Amino acid sequence: MNTLTILALSWQHILIVAILLVLLFGGKKIPELMRGVGSGIKEFKDAVKEEDKPGSEKKSSSTDNNSPSN
Repeated sequence: MNTLTILALSWQHILIVAILLVLLFGGKKIPELMRGVGSGIKEFKDAVKEEDKPGSEKKSSSTDNNSPSN
């Protein structure tokens, strides 16, 4: 139970981190960073969805089976 209290953040901690981020990166750079993070997450989700499709496995295995054995 004590380990969970170490990871708990209060609103003061979040405010301090937000102020430090604004000081380090500036007000204009933060939206660009968040936009990049968002597009990266979207690409990751799309890639996971493509791998989960059952048709994607059949396509790769059917091309291997059609190759000549000679």
